Amino acid sequence: MTHILPIASLLFGSALLLLAGGLQGLLLPLRGSIEGFSDTSLGLLGTGWAIGYIAGCVLTPTIVSRVGHIRTFGVYCSLAAIAVLLNLLIIDPLIWIPLRSISGFCFAGAAMVVESWLSERATPETRGRVFGLYTMINLGATTAGQMLLTLGDPAGFLFFAIGSIIYSMALLPTALSTAAAPVPLAQARLDPRALWRNSPVAVVSVFLAGMSNSAFGTLGAVYGRQIGLSVTEIATMMSLALLVGALVQIPVGMLSDRMDRRIVLTGLTGVACLIGSALSFAGSLPAAATIALVSAFGGMIYSMYPVIVAHANDHSPPGEFLKTSGGLLMLFGAGSIVGPLSAALLMSLTKPGGLFNVTSLAHLAIVGFTIWRMTQRAAVAPENKEDFISMPSGVRFSTPETLAMDPRAEEEREELMSEMGTESRDKGIASDD
Repeated sequence: MTHILPIASLLFGSALLLLAGGLQGLLLPLRGSIEGFSDTSLGLLGTGWAIGYIAGCVLTPTIVSRVGHIRTFGVYCSLAAIAVLLNLLIIDPLIWIPLRSISGFCFAGAAMVVESWLSERATPETRGRVFGLYTMINLGATTAGQMLLTLGDPAGFLFFAIGSIIYSMALLPTALSTAAAPVPLAQARLDPRALWRNSPVAVVSVFLAGMSNSAFGTLGAVYGRQIGLSVTEIATMMSLALLVGALVQIPVGMLSDRMDRRIVLTGLTGVACLIGSALSFAGSLPAAATIALVSAFGGMIYSMYPVIVAHANDHSPPGEFLKTSGGLLMLFGAGSIVGPLSAALLMSLTKPGGLFNVTSLAHLAIVGFTIWRMTQRAAVAPENKEDFISMPSGVRFSTPETLAMDPRAEEEREELMSEMGTESRDKGIASDD
């Protein structure tokens, strides 16, 4: 408890961000569907979010270096609140798509500021517990935000107003904080050639997983509405997918530490492919059966990303966790830009199963490529593996600062400092000689 109290206000601010983000992420596709937006327009909402989110991850460190953490965070929360209200005032897909990009940009930047504060306040001894608690709080807040929709009608103004209020409330903990501003924000840079040399499986899989996860995250609610689920059933379905995905990471991580992670990844994607194929024909299934299948689907897709990251880091040189994981995050974001639009285009032709046709094709491609690579490269010995750590699943849940909070990043920094100290001592001895 002593290590939680100093960061309680920051955790509360982060929870409010994710609460508003969870609400808005489910509200907009549902309301857009009610208003008669085309499937393509609804898919572009997810594409716009991913573009804005990646831009926020890339540009926020520069903005913070110029105006500071508190001002940046306040501006981002204010703009996000304004964007939610403009979604209500101007119900037009041509306006909603750029507004969704603004929301993604502000959400990513605000999350990075909070995470940088948490990372600065955590000590090496408490970093693992802080990272785990932060992940749990964000998952719970996102789920709560989605479940808020069960309390009313998304066709009205209520949830837009609530979303704007929550974004505005999120700036209060940091605005009133007396803590010193943290160090400059972490930056993720994409080096595709280096990532490919390190792990072709990780490069291909993380892009395709980004396609699948973002398509489902954006259009899952639209799918539910098209097959006749109620708002409560849709919110329950999407929330259970997240929760099961978080819970499944525990046994998946234990298994992947003991055997070739590529086998585990193949198993996850293979099962997801089978479930997605079943869901593409789920219009005639009872609602409870559909929700159960989607929950299992979420368990598979939301546990893929940490397995991919762990596999890539098994092959990366010492001291390159942040570089490797940050590059994979950017590739996941690139897939997140493509996925919703691809699924939306197919849904417009083969309603509503087109969503899961896209995810199944992506998962089938991961299975095929991974199996082929297993014939080209031997597995990493268990004693040479990095420890698997449960982590948020890519864009919408991770930023470069999330990676900087990871205990493996702290170990990397400690090893680097140790090496620098050893080199300094060696130089000192050499000069004495």
